[in-house]
Amino acid sequence: MLRGAQGELNKHIAHILSLLEDAGFESVEAIRKALKSAQSDLDMLEFRLQRSEKIKRTTAIFLDESVTELEEKRDAVEQVNKALEQSLEELKATQQQLVQQEKMASLGALTAGIAHEIKNPLNFVNNFAEVGSELVEELREAIAFGKSEDASSLLTEISENATQIAKHGKRADSIVKSMMQHARGGESEWEEVDINAFLEEYANLAWHGMRARDHGFQAEVIREFSDDVGMVRVMQQELGRVLLNLINNSFDALKEQGDAQLTISTAQTASGIEIRLSDNGPGIPEDIRDRVFEPFFTTKATGEGTGLGLSLSYDIITKGHRGTMTVGTGPEGGAEFVITLPA
Repeated sequence: MLRGAQGELNKHIAHILSLLEDAGFESVEAIRKALKSAQSDLDMLEFRLQRSEKIKRTTAIFLDESVTELEEKRDAVEQVNKALEQSLEELKATQQQLVQQEKMASLGALTAGIAHEIKNPLNFVNNFAEVGSELVEELREAIAFGKSEDASSLLTEISENATQIAKHGKRADSIVKSMMQHARGGESEWEEVDINAFLEEYANLAWHGMRARDHGFQAEVIREFSDDVGMVRVMQQELGRVLLNLINNSFDALKEQGDAQLTISTAQTASGIEIRLSDNGPGIPEDIRDRVFEPFFTTKATGEGTGLGLSLSYDIITKGHRGTMTVGTGPEGGAEFVITLPA
């Protein structure tokens, strides 16, 4: 802009000089006009210079304000980031508390079943112990009277009773061990388990737990276990939590169902084993089926569930065991959950 004005001024000066040379000082009016035009250009040039200075000052002020504003925004962003980091830590702590609450809720459901399950082997132990005491007295009498055949027969019975006591004692110990594994914090260790026996045990525990909470509950639990699945390496505590959650969910869905049935099956696959739990309840609507594994999603009434059960179960199977877990509709129209575990 300034270069253009300077060029115009130079043209006027050159024109004046040309007139002076040609007119020999006779064309005064032309010179006056030329000088006036040059003065006008000089005034315009001065105006533009002043305007340019104002723009520079204004730009400098804007830049200063922008820098100050950016610094303030940067400080605000840092404060927001710190607040977000603190909120994230609080959310992690809250999540851990909710996970622990979910575990304890699962343990509560398990306890009622354990109380019933452990009662049976303890009754056997007590009964066989009483019979054993009576047999010992009879053995003493047989020995005292020299009845060797009777003594030998009694010794055999006492030995068989001791075997039964040991058997049912181990059964009670196994149930208590399952409860302790389920209750302790952290992840359980990897162990080889007979998957059919494992499913049978947790199905019984869930059944008795449900009956303890609802004495009128009735449902048929059908076992369709394949003999060739054998031993599977799993985290017992974690897998047990998954099974309890799925079976208890089915039982809850079957409360109002006449002729209620839950089918639990196992099968060998090319890459491992498959566990299938299918009921004939109302099922899961297709429009929410994709959300059932989301954290905190639940269709239960407020206070009846955290919405973490299926989410935790999904993580245990997919992340902990590197398997798969899907939900769909079973042969009887109810909900069906399919778990696959790698060999």
